[in-house]
Amino acid sequence: AFLGPPEVSISSCLNCINVTIKLPTSHFRKNGKLLSLIDIYEELDYDITLKTLDGEHKRPREKTTEEVFNTVIEELYPNRNYCVSVSVTASLNKHSIPSAWKCITADSVAQQDYHTVAVSGAVCFSLMLAGALKCMHAGGYIFKKKSLPRTLV
Repeated sequence: AFLGPPEVSISSCLNCINVTIKLPTSHFRKNGKLLSLIDIYEELDYDITLKTLDGEHKRPREKTTEEVFNTVIEELYPNRNYCVSVSVTASLNKHSIPSAWKCITADSVAQQDYHTVAVSGAVCFSLMLAGALKCMHAGGYIFKKKSLPRTLV
C-alpha cells in the first residue's frame, strides 16, 4: 500500500514559509473505525522538497507523531518564489505518493512592516500636532482670554 499524498497548505512569513501538513488517511478499519496512520505506525517520517529557481532541494527527513502538524522552513530569500512538496513514509512502508506542489513567495520586511509603519507614523503625527496645539494654547496664541472691562473688575 502506498502512503499519501498528504494534504499540504503553506503561508509565507518573514524570510520563511510556514508549512501545515495533514497526514493522508488510511484505509484500515478496526471495529468499524477508520484508523489514522498514527494509529497504525505510531511514528511517521516526512520529507519536504523545496523547489526554487536553482532546482529542487530535499530537506532533512523529520519525524511526526501527530495527524496535523506545522513546520517552518527558514532562512529563505525574500520576494522569491518557493514551491513545497511533502511525502510521508513509515519505517515499515517506504512507498509514498508526494503531495502536489504548493507555491508561495516568501515575505520581505517591507511588505510585512508597511502596515505597522503607516499606523505608527499616523499616531506619531497626531501626537506632534496635539503637542504643537497645546504649546500654542499655553503660549496664549489660541483662545486668548478676553480681559474683562475695567468697570466689572
